[in-house]
Amino acid sequence: MKRPTAALLALFSLLTALALAQDDPAKADAKKPAEQKEEPKKDEKLKEEKPKEHAGKITLAGAEVRYVAQTGTIPVLKDDGTPRANVFYVYYAATDADGKRLAAKDPAARPIMFFFNGGPGASSVWLHLGGLGPRRVDLQPDGLTPATAVPVVDNPNSILDASDLVFVDPVSTGLSRAAKGEKPEQFFGVDEDIQSVGEFVRLFTTREQRWSSPKYFCGESYGVLRVAGLAQYLQEKHGLYAEGLALMSGLINFGTISADAGNDLPYLTFLPGFAATAHFHKKLPPDLQAGDVAQAVAAARAFAQGDYALALLQGSYLPDEQRQRIAAQVARFTGLSVEQVLDQDLRIDASYFREMLLRKDGKILGRFDARVTGEDGDRSELRPEFDPSFSNIIGGFSSAVNAYVRGELGYESDHPYHVLNGLPWKYSSFEGRFISTEGKLAQAMKNNPRLRVLVQTGYRDLAVPEDSMRYSLSHLTLPKSARANIAFQHYESGHMMYLYLPDAVKLRKDFLDFIKPAGR
Repeated sequence: MKRPTAALLALFSLLTALALAQDDPAKADAKKPAEQKEEPKKDEKLKEEKPKEHAGKITLAGAEVRYVAQTGTIPVLKDDGTPRANVFYVYYAATDADGKRLAAKDPAARPIMFFFNGGPGASSVWLHLGGLGPRRVDLQPDGLTPATAVPVVDNPNSILDASDLVFVDPVSTGLSRAAKGEKPEQFFGVDEDIQSVGEFVRLFTTREQRWSSPKYFCGESYGVLRVAGLAQYLQEKHGLYAEGLALMSGLINFGTISADAGNDLPYLTFLPGFAATAHFHKKLPPDLQAGDVAQAVAAARAFAQGDYALALLQGSYLPDEQRQRIAAQVARFTGLSVEQVLDQDLRIDASYFREMLLRKDGKILGRFDARVTGEDGDRSELRPEFDPSFSNIIGGFSSAVNAYVRGELGYESDHPYHVLNGLPWKYSSFEGRFISTEGKLAQAMKNNPRLRVLVQTGYRDLAVPEDSMRYSLSHLTLPKSARANIAFQHYESGHMMYLYLPDAVKLRKDFLDFIKPAGR
């Protein structure tokens, strides 16, 4: 027999070493990719907190309504099933006398409505404990009185008898937070925000088995822009179609309120709101003051869309005689002097108006509700230092929601509840143009001919005037049949009309009519 060559001996040694390595568990583990060691177990991926539940009851329109309030978080998931964020919500579901949810018996017969406030950076506490939930902050009925620490009481103007209610806090508002290791900034953009709240709605609808329920979305302020985009996103991404959108005190195009070089549109859209405010404070000339607010608003709107628009369109080429005539008309509808209007080159913005209308009385006006006044601390300024209509209520709402969520609802969290959080919002996808979801709303309405839109505006809202929505909706590319699905409702107060008792009563009625239209 020939002796093995050196090459054969080397090959034999190599094969032996490989065989031993395969039998050695430690060496075998060392050969596995490092990422396999860090892969979380399936149970760890899906581990979530269990929602809290609290039973309650309320009397609405003379009838007792029993409900369960559910608080918890729903994850916004990545493709691998791990969460990017955990979105906090409060869900009110009507029940029978035995505590069984009405929607469990027949989901198709029980509507559900999702609520979003604005900011961006606002939690849902305003619509939740101010407007339409079964419990509310106990403010004075005039909506004018400052409040700090106030109790939470039953809300006789809730709509829980007609629909289940879901109040949603987008990421970094309320108790919603980005998941561990995730950057919250990934949610701070128009489309990014729509996608994240859309994924919340999809998963919530799935888990609560509400796919067959009639679904409504309500947005307030920036929440209107959010909801307009959300309707289209859910249709196209998940085939989830809404019955209706309630667009409260908001806008779908920032160009309608953001005056800039070459954009005089906001001076036109704000003028009817100035007239309504001057009417409330009795600063209009006798003929306009004698009629009701709707007449003053209609007259101001006709002027804004006619002679005023033509005058601003001419810019510096406007003849002096016409300039004087237009200044007199602007003064007539705003309660300001002709000199003040001329000093502002015929262009009155909301901040200047809020400072100047009651300057002789030493008072400034609220931005969210111009019925509200505050003491003017610095008369050298041409703009108010603060908004009394906001500072009057922020303390009351903050104390109420913190006490209510942890106390009555039993949801414990050591995170601060962000009632209103200033967020570094990104508008990069709208570079060179105004932020808008007009096209998204138009597409949603064309693709879903059943989709109805209720626009709700306060006469004395100097944050987002009614005519900003009127302008946007009148310029949507819609067929006449879709335009017939748009309705307007007006309220005497401002941005948060539910804080004024007569408006809150009307708001409930308008929502009930919207959820259950004639012939449904």
